[in-house]
Amino acid sequence: MPPRPAVLTKRTLDKDLDKITHAEDVAKHVLRRLVTPGLGLIFLGLAMLFAGVYMFDRPGAVLVVAAAALAGYMALNIGANDVTNNVGAAVGARAMTMGQALVIAAIFEVLGATVGGGEVVKTISANIVDAVQVPPALLGWIMMAALMAAALWINLATWMNAPVSTTHAIVGAVIGAGISAVGPEPVNWRVMLEITSSWITSPLIGGLIAAGLLYLVKTLIIYREDKVAAAQRWVPVLVAVMAGGFMAYMVLQLSPPGRFPPLTVLLIGIGIGLVGWLAARPLVVTQARALENRNSSLRTLFRLPLIGSAALLSFAHGANDVSNAVGPLSAIVQSVGIGGGGGIGHPPLWVMLIGAFGISVGLLLFGPRLIRLVGEEITKLNPMRAYCVALSTAFTVIVASWLGLPVSTTHIAVGSVFGVGFFREWYTRHSKRRIAYIRRRAESWDIDEPEEPNIHETRRRYLVRRSHFMTIIAAWIVTVPVSAALAAMIYWVMFALFV
Repeated sequence: MPPRPAVLTKRTLDKDLDKITHAEDVAKHVLRRLVTPGLGLIFLGLAMLFAGVYMFDRPGAVLVVAAAALAGYMALNIGANDVTNNVGAAVGARAMTMGQALVIAAIFEVLGATVGGGEVVKTISANIVDAVQVPPALLGWIMMAALMAAALWINLATWMNAPVSTTHAIVGAVIGAGISAVGPEPVNWRVMLEITSSWITSPLIGGLIAAGLLYLVKTLIIYREDKVAAAQRWVPVLVAVMAGGFMAYMVLQLSPPGRFPPLTVLLIGIGIGLVGWLAARPLVVTQARALENRNSSLRTLFRLPLIGSAALLSFAHGANDVSNAVGPLSAIVQSVGIGGGGGIGHPPLWVMLIGAFGISVGLLLFGPRLIRLVGEEITKLNPMRAYCVALSTAFTVIVASWLGLPVSTTHIAVGSVFGVGFFREWYTRHSKRRIAYIRRRAESWDIDEPEEPNIHETRRRYLVRRSHFMTIIAAWIVTVPVSAALAAMIYWVMFALFV
């Protein structure tokens, strides 16, 4: 048998080619991680360009353009950190995909910021530190230091996966910079007391509303013999409540103060709610066809109201938290003598647009990671519980925005989650309706009555994780003093270098 011919191979060349291929893969991986920061920098450049168009050849143009970049940077951080509370529950309950959640949140954040954000912007820009008692030149630098300090702290906290309040950050930063500049006298401590009280009461209110909504859902739908029929009756009502409340808020925000009496606003809300009920009823009936009489079927029927409540919450968040980014920018624009909004504290439209689009861009670029954290790692959610959390948070934020109080969406959302969790524990142990329902089901299936679940298993499944609770509380406590101290230091550096 003749010997096989030798195969000539170039092992050295193959190794070199493999190294080049690996190097290219590593470069692509590194560059992919730099795409989102690069897009964020592009947005900041566009914000500066946008401000420069309006400020060209006007006094204080350099200060306002720099402040626009800081406001855009702050808005990106708000989108990355805070907006996750709006759609995290819906994504965690698998009512919508990540892509759907990002698109819905981005659209309604812009609408809420541009349509309903003016009142809270006035609180941040003019009411925390009295603009009348502060020289205009100093007011601009105070707000610049506040923006930089709050944005840096939120960026650091987001990088560490710490759920902080952007409202706490900007309010604390404004106070710290203001005190370092002119002392404590111009600080409006009465307004600060109102804001602080809202930080304490709003999570409690959100938790109570969420628990009440979950009680209604369990009583009227879940623990009924025919769940699907009960859902066909009550899910359109929940949609009507959401639509009516949303329209009442829109009327209050868009109309001049006092134009519509409270009874008229209430009737408008009831009318729109009736329209929403009529529109939702055939959709729910169509979805309910061929569904089995079990809890898993209710997830399909609750998908519509959950998506609507997430959109409403995004609108409410945009109306309330856009002030954290553009409130200081509005004050700087006013301090250099440029109006465009109708008076002291009224933000020009281009200022609102920077904040609105900045929040949406930050959500799209940096939001998915924290959306998963909020929706999947804090507590176990299904569409019914997520709907209660989202709608409760939305209505609480809407009322706070209407009153001009910059509350924390994080506080309210977490309070709502805790309200749902603690209520589920209480309801599981004490509800006579639930116990009777389980006994009837056990008899119908001819099985023994289920044993009382282990207390540790009940805590693990039903309640929000205590470790997350402690982390959130610690972040809430630290944010205000840290942002205030950082703003004071930044103001001193700015004053020494530029003033």
